[in-house]
Amino acid sequence: MGKPERILVWTFMIAAAVALAPPRPDLKHNSQSGSGLKSDCAGNLMRVTLDKALAVGNQLEVEAINGTKFVALTPSLAAQCGYSMESDPWGNTRIYTSLMGCYVDNKDDETFNAGLRLYMYHHENPSDVVNHDVTKKCSYTRWASREILCERNYMEVSHHMAKPAEAKGQAKAETQINTTPGESDGAQGIWKMTFYTPDPVPMVLREAIQAGYAAMTTTNRLVVRSPYDTAETTSEEVAGVPMAVLKVSAYYKASDGLRTVNMAAACPTGGVLYTEGVISWYVPRRVTPLVDGNFKILEMFMGINGQRLDTSQMAARGYTLSTTEFHIIVEIPLGSPDGYYKSHAPDYQYHITYSVEPMLEVLWRAEDTQDDTRYKILFPITTPLMPSPPHIKDDTVPQDRMFTLYVGTFLHDVALTNVTFSTGVLTVQESMTRGFSVQEYSFSNGSKSFSLQVPFDADVVLKHNPERLVTSYFLPLVFGFVTLPEETPFALSVDLQASLQDVVLPTISGSCDQNNFYIIVEYGSQGPSFQTLVGSQQLTPELMETYNFAENNTHFSFVVQDRANGSVFELTTADSLRARLDVVLVDYVNYWVLADLSLTCSFPYVITGCNPNGTMTALVFKMESVPNLDMSMLTLTDQSCKPVFHNARFGVFAFNFFDNFMLYENEISLNNGATYMSPVDPEYRHKISCYYVVNDTQTVAFNSEPINKQPAAEIGSGQLMVQMRLAEDSSYNFFYQAEAYPVVKYLRQPLYFEVELMYSSDPQLELILENCWATLHEDRTSLPSWDIIVDGCVNRDDSYVTVFHPVMMDTRVAVPSHVKRFSMQMFTFTEDGEVLKDEIHVHCDAMVCNANGDADDSCRGQCVNPTGTKPYSQQGRKEAQTPATEGSSLLAQSC
Repeated sequence: MGKPERILVWTFMIAAAVALAPPRPDLKHNSQSGSGLKSDCAGNLMRVTLDKALAVGNQLEVEAINGTKFVALTPSLAAQCGYSMESDPWGNTRIYTSLMGCYVDNKDDETFNAGLRLYMYHHENPSDVVNHDVTKKCSYTRWASREILCERNYMEVSHHMAKPAEAKGQAKAETQINTTPGESDGAQGIWKMTFYTPDPVPMVLREAIQAGYAAMTTTNRLVVRSPYDTAETTSEEVAGVPMAVLKVSAYYKASDGLRTVNMAAACPTGGVLYTEGVISWYVPRRVTPLVDGNFKILEMFMGINGQRLDTSQMAARGYTLSTTEFHIIVEIPLGSPDGYYKSHAPDYQYHITYSVEPMLEVLWRAEDTQDDTRYKILFPITTPLMPSPPHIKDDTVPQDRMFTLYVGTFLHDVALTNVTFSTGVLTVQESMTRGFSVQEYSFSNGSKSFSLQVPFDADVVLKHNPERLVTSYFLPLVFGFVTLPEETPFALSVDLQASLQDVVLPTISGSCDQNNFYIIVEYGSQGPSFQTLVGSQQLTPELMETYNFAENNTHFSFVVQDRANGSVFELTTADSLRARLDVVLVDYVNYWVLADLSLTCSFPYVITGCNPNGTMTALVFKMESVPNLDMSMLTLTDQSCKPVFHNARFGVFAFNFFDNFMLYENEISLNNGATYMSPVDPEYRHKISCYYVVNDTQTVAFNSEPINKQPAAEIGSGQLMVQMRLAEDSSYNFFYQAEAYPVVKYLRQPLYFEVELMYSSDPQLELILENCWATLHEDRTSLPSWDIIVDGCVNRDDSYVTVFHPVMMDTRVAVPSHVKRFSMQMFTFTEDGEVLKDEIHVHCDAMVCNANGDADDSCRGQCVNPTGTKPYSQQGRKEAQTPATEGSSLLAQSC
């Protein structure tokens, strides 16, 4: 006999699902019919259906109603007496009662009254019990000569009993004989049973009942019922399908003597094939334990959950019922609405199964007889675990600076419980509290998905710069899910990455006075994530202290003396030294140069000193062009004349002579006899000279007569014009014209001012800004006012930082000392949170000083003696209101 290809992919174990009720305390029961509870008749079965609305959150226990008594249905008693229960994980439950069951009131094998009592125990409060009594009258008259019922936990076979003609009353006396397990053998009833394994195993009725079997006679039928796991149940393979087989001979006492009936039941325990989204259930067409000769199929029906389906219902669901030479085949599309999907998580991986309970009912007749067999099978099917890895959709748009991720789809019985970030595990609620968006989406087919949004700037996002201007953002995630209601955990790891050209590099600016370099470094978008090189030295905490280092959230500043080790010397003249300070910002990880500045300034120095006593001094510096110069090896033309003082960067020569009249010239050079000199180093020579008249005599006439009139200097007159202008930007190339005032600016927007001494070409003059301030009105003496520059320095109490900008010689600026530039941020005057006026006026007092003359502190340069210890720090304010933080204002200026 042939077999279907790939049959027996797996087998299904049939098990009882009815709970055993422990002894109950004397509780008050609420007997009522509940919504979500339904009973109906399904052929030779009574079916009770509970939906999850009634059962969810409760533990269900079932008792059979036996007249005025209630019998707790344990799993073994349920299989013995014809009861079964099927429940999905969410509480949808079906309970089946065979009309030939132990506790069914049977009226002449035509009318059957079945009753169940259902107890609902709430998990959180076991003493809170609600019961429901369910009774149903079913009529079933289409009995075949032999009825075989294959339920999930038992096999049942019943035969019509042939009887001689006798009175009705006498026949009815046999109706309830031996109808319940444990009842004594009656005068007319089953005497003993012989099971074939194939060896005969005889048992009297009481022994068979103790072994788990049920046997009874009704008005017209002899019934035997067996659980699948009894010792006398055998396994056979029929047409490639494994089957549980029971063969028994029952001896019963009839009114006319002892009779024997040979009975058999065979139920499939496998025969399911799952391919390409279709479940194929194979049942042998010829069940050999039940059929000896030829037979003819009279009826064949397919059903679901114990209920027949007609042709149109099958077509609407895509079900097919067909036959081959060896098999009856039921085909069910995977995902049919009569079944359900379930989530599982073996080994923390997401899988799904699909469960459905088809029914097959076949009526056949043996050849040359009138004996019919009705063969009814209820066969729950659950597919093997099917891996269902979730789909990950990365919807991140880098320009939005937001990671956006979709994960799914899952079945409705999956819940997201937590997300593991680089910083730790957060619950869904904690994630949302942190500002991360976690959403759940449900779809019409019952599935769901989840989304997560995390900003690039969140602390759980890792950052890396593969290029100077590019930031790569990484978001490693582990989603923690559970399946319901078991709460079995599983996880999904996801790594998101996005790149964006969003780096704002740091910038360096600087200026000089007569003694120092002033450096300001603004951080950019990466903050202080770089190392700073001053010259060839890294800016260490020790150097920071030396350089008067100061910082805040946006920038830092430091001051370097002109002769500090960080600077290099480029050129000396008779009265100045040209020095350069190189500042480089280097990325810590990749060693990229993020910004650099070479600031060159000329500082006043007396290089050669000619003294009246014939003494001469010379100051020499180690130039950048001679990097290997050893200052100790320098000499005059007389090589025995060496520096009176030297270090690694400069040396001092001092010498004298005694002639009457002379031009003295000398040369400072490197001793050519030095053997350590590199042949590639340039020659070092520095000529110096002084002109002297020695021992010269001059005649001075002296008149002792008193002078009648003391000499007096005449007072000259003239005009010095100073102009103050507002530049359009930091380049100071374009300025607002008179017709543009008042100029509209937004709060915190920079304002660039330039103050210039006009119509003068004297390089000895220097313009110094003594005080600058802003007022609410055009009158420079009006109140309120706000100090911008105080005593030549920026107002240290101003949170809107004022910055001096260096001025270099160019085509427009012939004398840099005649020009001063500074910038400030736009603000308004407020009082009690209200803007007083959307206009400010800026005023400055300036001095013009002789750079070479004896001067007080005010003329020594712009802010050469700051009152505070940190440059550009905040100092106290005058009579002014706090600047506002939003809105716009107008700006006017006066000088």
